[in-house]
Amino acid sequence: MNYDSLKTSLAAADDRAETSPVLLIPYMWIGDFVRCHTVVRVLKDRWPDRPVDVLTTTLCAPLVDYMPGVRQGIVWDLPRKRLALGQQRALAAKLREQNYGASLVMPRTFKSTIAPFLAGIPNRTGFIGEVRFGLLNDWRRGEKALPRMIDRCAALALPAGIDLPMDWPEPQLVVPPAEIAAWRHLNGLEGRTAVALAPGAVGPSKRWTYYAEAAKALTDRGLDVWVIGGPGESEKAAEIVAAAGPRARDLTGTDLRNGIMALAAADLVISNDSGLLHVAAAIGSRTIGIFGPTSAWHYAPLNPIEAVIETRTEVPCRPCHKPTCRMVHHKCMRDIPVEDVMTAALRALGAAGLAPAQ
Repeated sequence: MNYDSLKTSLAAADDRAETSPVLLIPYMWIGDFVRCHTVVRVLKDRWPDRPVDVLTTTLCAPLVDYMPGVRQGIVWDLPRKRLALGQQRALAAKLREQNYGASLVMPRTFKSTIAPFLAGIPNRTGFIGEVRFGLLNDWRRGEKALPRMIDRCAALALPAGIDLPMDWPEPQLVVPPAEIAAWRHLNGLEGRTAVALAPGAVGPSKRWTYYAEAAKALTDRGLDVWVIGGPGESEKAAEIVAAAGPRARDLTGTDLRNGIMALAAADLVISNDSGLLHVAAAIGSRTIGIFGPTSAWHYAPLNPIEAVIETRTEVPCRPCHKPTCRMVHHKCMRDIPVEDVMTAALRALGAAGLAPAQ
């Protein structure tokens, strides 16, 4: 079944007129959080009049402001490695005030179901996961048979047992042009073609080796370079800026909103397989993704991007999906030359009428 056919069947469903709010509990990593906007779109196609709220951390909260179809974000920072029952009870009290009719729990963890249960949300949907019988009352099976994360997440927004499409609606982040222009003006970044580089990723194995060299090649062609990322990328950003010269800017920091603005304002984004890759793609920026230890089929954005760059040499251990290289050589990233990335970058800029001087 394709998604258009599915939408037609959802439009004829008996519960189409349901109006009670829905709480979505997504994964709280940036890229996964963005991908879960597809679930919001499916929910709005199924129930146009049901408000959809999203539980979020402080880190991910700025993303919610740019997600069409989301009524509000419920900002709550629960610790990752303990149950924190007192904080779960406090969150449950906050959720109870919203009178949710349903909750969708994307993560498979036991603790992710506690607050919806304590809040008394009538319908609590999720995969069985960590022995969550009782905490969930709409248990779903077959998670491991679904090939991609987006298939598993979006399935929870649909009736159990339905045939799933492979062409899900793409995540969307809509950044107003006026905000982009104001951000460029505030940061003194108006008027020149800029390429944003996102050299970070969760785990060193997903980080491409030659961002400094690429930055130098870009600035040598008269392009501006912006380095985007969190505080963990500040050391790498300093290395890239030092190599690239005065046309390069370090825009790393703790404020994700600043990163969103930079990715929306850039003329081209080059990123590892990271959360910022998904942010850029969902915004609709021209984006190139560099993949080493991970499979692009599984983890690339649903949104179309300019190019997926992978090594052209034979690396038998890839994809390993590991955060650190078990073989130590890191060939899956070291064997991607600067020339491959530059060729894709110049092609993308040229197609947009932004080709730099050679």
